[in-house]
Amino acid sequence: MLAAIRVRGTAKLRASIEKTLECLNLKRPNQLVLLPENNESIIGMLKKAENYITWGELKKDVLVKLLKKRARVEGNKKITDKWLEEKGFKSFEELAEKLEKNEITLEKLGIKKVFRMRPPSKGYGRAGIKKPFKVGGALGYRGEYINELIERML
Repeated sequence: MLAAIRVRGTAKLRASIEKTLECLNLKRPNQLVLLPENNESIIGMLKKAENYITWGELKKDVLVKLLKKRARVEGNKKITDKWLEEKGFKSFEELAEKLEKNEITLEKLGIKKVFRMRPPSKGYGRAGIKKPFKVGGALGYRGEYINELIERML
């Protein structure tokens, strides 16, 4: 499962990239979405908008923390153990496992597909939000290092 986070705002944004970010449901900075890994069209959209977002592969333990802390259902309410039992899950770990295997989707469960995150503690990187991750910035593909960023944003 991939996690994509919008890093930059809307100033001087081309219409085609704005439309791509809208298709990815990344409308504001510091928003996170979960995406399937093996979909070529989504990978293409991520590469097209890489100057405004960062993405990488999400670990299961970070997904569990993300669901516990930032997942919201209708009415902007947190997910509780009672809610999980009503939907037929024993724990957050079981929910995360089913999401990773693409057996269920957030929309089918009634969970909002966009996670609102805080800005990361200690910033995005030493080179800021205008340079790629390879150079020390925050933009583009970052692989496993997305998990560290997400934990700093929780």
